[in-house]
Amino acid sequence: MKYTNSIEIALPRERVAQLLADPVHIPKWLRGVVRHEPVKGVHGELGTESRVVLRTGNREVECTETITRREPAELRDIPAEVVVHFDREIVGAGMWSAVRDRLTEAGPEATHWESESEYRFDSRLIRLLGRLLPGSFRRQSQQHMRDFKAFAEEGRDVREGSG
Repeated sequence: MKYTNSIEIALPRERVAQLLADPVHIPKWLRGVVRHEPVKGVHGELGTESRVVLRTGNREVECTETITRREPAELRDIPAEVVVHFDREIVGAGMWSAVRDRLTEAGPEATHWESESEYRFDSRLIRLLGRLLPGSFRRQSQQHMRDFKAFAEEGRDVREGSG
């Protein structure tokens, strides 16, 4: 299953890239994050593997995230024509996912964030659910993007309300 979501954020692209790359901010905009800790490498850098624990309802799901692309490596003084890439693979019980994020300048004070997601499932049941309910995956990804936008533009923290 593959899909693409996008959103515009009213901040300069360099600032958006820095906020996305900073691990301190992840729990503020990514709902359900219990833990996001590097087990090999430095958070956010190419090749880094992190243990990620997410809470959905009453259960916790653990997976491993690997940064497969980060360009440019330095997130300061990025030329306007350069597209910022953050790609990662996520592996959990019965599931593999790739997320490819691209940040482009939409103006001096605006950023276009496009996120391509791909999922593969080991279990027949989960594959069937993925085919029957692809919209739920897309909606969840779009919600994460809206939550990031609210955090980046307004300082809103998903942990501080039902939002």
